[in-house]
Amino acid sequence: MFQHRAGLKSFFRQWQLQSMVIPGIIWMIIFCYIPMLWLIIGFMDFSIAKPMLQSPFVGLKHFQDFASDERFWRSIRNTLGMSTIKLVLGFPIPIFFALMLNEIRSIRFKRTVQTISYLPHFIAWTIFGGIMLNWLGEGGVINQLMMAVGFQDREILFNSDPKYFWWITYFSDILKETGWSAIIYIAAIAGIDPALYEAAELDGANRWQRMWHITIQCIRPTIAILFILAVAGMLGSNFEQIFILKNNMNMRMAESLDLYIYNMGLVSGRYSFSTAVLFARSIVALGLLFLANYASKKLTGDSIF
Repeated sequence: MFQHRAGLKSFFRQWQLQSMVIPGIIWMIIFCYIPMLWLIIGFMDFSIAKPMLQSPFVGLKHFQDFASDERFWRSIRNTLGMSTIKLVLGFPIPIFFALMLNEIRSIRFKRTVQTISYLPHFIAWTIFGGIMLNWLGEGGVINQLMMAVGFQDREILFNSDPKYFWWITYFSDILKETGWSAIIYIAAIAGIDPALYEAAELDGANRWQRMWHITIQCIRPTIAILFILAVAGMLGSNFEQIFILKNNMNMRMAESLDLYIYNMGLVSGRYSFSTAVLFARSIVALGLLFLANYASKKLTGDSIF
């Protein structure tokens, strides 16, 4: 009871700061919570031509339909394939980039590198995807570079060959988002007490030892939380990226779960079917969140809850 009263007193004492979150809460209620009411159409045979509540209830019919759809399981395979590559090979890169950036002694050079690394994030995928398609095409930068170093003897249409698609999404995502993803690690590193480095240096620790035993250990909770969230989002995908890079020739490896939901819902007009798929994906994502949180808590002692 005492803690509850103390919390209320603190809230009213800081009411100006607390009120700044109200627009964010309102936005979240309108765009995140209220739309959840429409998940009920996943259990109905919904038609856009009549009110939602007048649609017949069909139970788990749509869930059974997508569970027996080969195209659905192919989209699951593609989504997990791309997400696993990004998680295993992509997750450590922003951490490494932040660690290397922290070792730069020149403040001006460090800020310049940070600014340059952030810039691609602010380019829309519509534009950035077009740049990637140009680089990957015949006569593009990638072909010219690969031929110049002797890795290939002829030009390859990378984006037309399905076997390259997962790697194209991985490298384009790294190129665009590494600098932005490293921000939170850079902020966590900035909060480390400099006295720890000074004490380690006096004890004879070199830069790599200080990085491993101080920097990484101090930002370990941040790494754990972001890793948990990354695992929970494995069934999601960067829809804009895939939508821009896909074509009829690579669709076999390009159709992710998000793209499958889009094609079934907005393109084919099967709103109830796509809602059922989305609902099932959300349940599995929630399960992955709890599983990753439990594993992180057991292995490292760090978790979200």
